[in-house]
Amino acid sequence: MTPVKRNAVISAVVVAAFGVAVVVASLTLGAGATDPADAAEPAAGAASAIGPLVRADSHRLGQAGTGKAVLVEFLDFECEACRAAYPVVEDLRTKYAGKVDFVVRYFPIPSHANAVNAAVAVEAAAQQGQFEAMYKRMYDTQDQWSEQQDSKASVFRSFAQDLGLDMAAYDQAVADPATAARVEKDRQDGLALGVQGTPTFFLNGSQFKPASVQEFEAQLAAAVNG
Repeated sequence: MTPVKRNAVISAVVVAAFGVAVVVASLTLGAGATDPADAAEPAAGAASAIGPLVRADSHRLGQAGTGKAVLVEFLDFECEACRAAYPVVEDLRTKYAGKVDFVVRYFPIPSHANAVNAAVAVEAAAQQGQFEAMYKRMYDTQDQWSEQQDSKASVFRSFAQDLGLDMAAYDQAVADPATAARVEKDRQDGLALGVQGTPTFFLNGSQFKPASVQEFEAQLAAAVNG
């Protein structure tokens, strides 16, 4: 695929991802996640004042950046829009490695039966230093386990085995209420920041909704060079 065609495809994916996010937001509100009046999008530059955007224990993808550009994504591993945005973020990570801090926050949608299970599995893997490996595994296999009502905890456990994790420690972490509480803490932070659906991105404290890959990258570049 030529670079031009490739960029066009990725741009279409980004637009589709944010389009689906709007639908997901409606489903989230319908499920009673938050009241619309309380979930209004924060004004530009005001996000960090509304609630904690990055905590000391927030997970980062890849190497640390310079601190000039911090991209935060609130995501749900069962969300199709998040899966659509995943390769876009991976591309940007490659281009801006060491320049942008890519921060991940959990935001499981209540209507997704295995969203919490998936986040807990990723968090349990993170406790063994395998956050990124499990993060990728969830998206790479999403079509195999998503949109199903029965628990896929055993499937996620098999991912942990494939990654060579200490399974006794993994099982203990999954069963520990503190692990689920860690996931819920991220979700509550998202609600405080006005997050309504996934994926939701913040760049240097302000929520933004790029309409294309080009706009996404342009804003990252401006932050890096600013």
